[in-house]
Amino acid sequence: MIELTTAFPVCIAGTGSYLPEKILTNAELALRVDTSEEWILTRTGIRERRIAGADETTSHMATHAARRAMENAGLTADELELIIVATITPDTPTPATACYIQQNLGASRAVAFDISAACSGFLYAMKIAKRLISSGAFKNALIIGAEKLSSVTNWEDRSTCVLFGDGAGAAVLRVAAADEGAILATEMGTDGNLTHLLKIPGGGTACPITAANVNDHLFTLNMLGREVFKHAVNRMKEAAEKVIERAGLTADSIACVIPHQANLRIIDAIADRLAVPNERVFVNLHKYGNTSAAAIAIALDEASRSGAFKRGDNIVLVVFGAGLTWAAAAIRW
Repeated sequence: MIELTTAFPVCIAGTGSYLPEKILTNAELALRVDTSEEWILTRTGIRERRIAGADETTSHMATHAARRAMENAGLTADELELIIVATITPDTPTPATACYIQQNLGASRAVAFDISAACSGFLYAMKIAKRLISSGAFKNALIIGAEKLSSVTNWEDRSTCVLFGDGAGAAVLRVAAADEGAILATEMGTDGNLTHLLKIPGGGTACPITAANVNDHLFTLNMLGREVFKHAVNRMKEAAEKVIERAGLTADSIACVIPHQANLRIIDAIADRLAVPNERVFVNLHKYGNTSAAAIAIALDEASRSGAFKRGDNIVLVVFGAGLTWAAAAIRW
């Protein structure tokens, strides 16, 4: 997709994240399904994940992350103009989870809506918000990736239940001042021919949940892991290379790469193909597992607050998800 010339540069003014307190370790999972701590760690890189409580809805977690991002950006609820929430685990099919968050924040002036692009959702939201701000339609936007994947996980399936966790991450975008960084380039894509590789088959109009199928785990995540791995690495590499080229960057000029936190083998493969040393690749997968749309947002917030990069540094974000979808962004912080 070709990047259009923007009227106004757009920067990330603040970030925030929220993780539930409950930790589910590999050892605990090994008591539930036929697996072991070593099997999970060696094949995924995950040691533990966070599990939301019954009262911690997607909007609840997202609201906490949003408030932290807004505080970090110095933005009040009255000033907020746009809220975009990326999630595949909404509070309700309708209204949008973004509407609940708007209510929680008291951001009565903001336009609010959801998008569904699975793990790529946060960067899809970033591209949409960037375009809307750069065109002059909005002055600022709050983008959020939030998921309660524990509610759509089959806890009897060892091939998927070890992978996923809950959490939320957020960022505030606004028009950048002359001396600030900016989102330099964005990319996103979709291949609907691969919808079968990663999906929740039940719960929609194609397969409603009924009394007859309620125990068939149709409203849980299903994945063909090997095929997903192959396509994920190729698409993430291509997307990252496109934004790096458009932004005029080189591997040596990138201070930090933040990839989707799904599998350590995928992360290592991406680092190798982009010729970026592992010490410049941010990883928090071992702590949280795959939190879908929230993963890249949580990682961005943690990387920023931990000093993985500083003002003026170039960073690259790259993701893939069900759909199949993929996206990337090159940013001068």
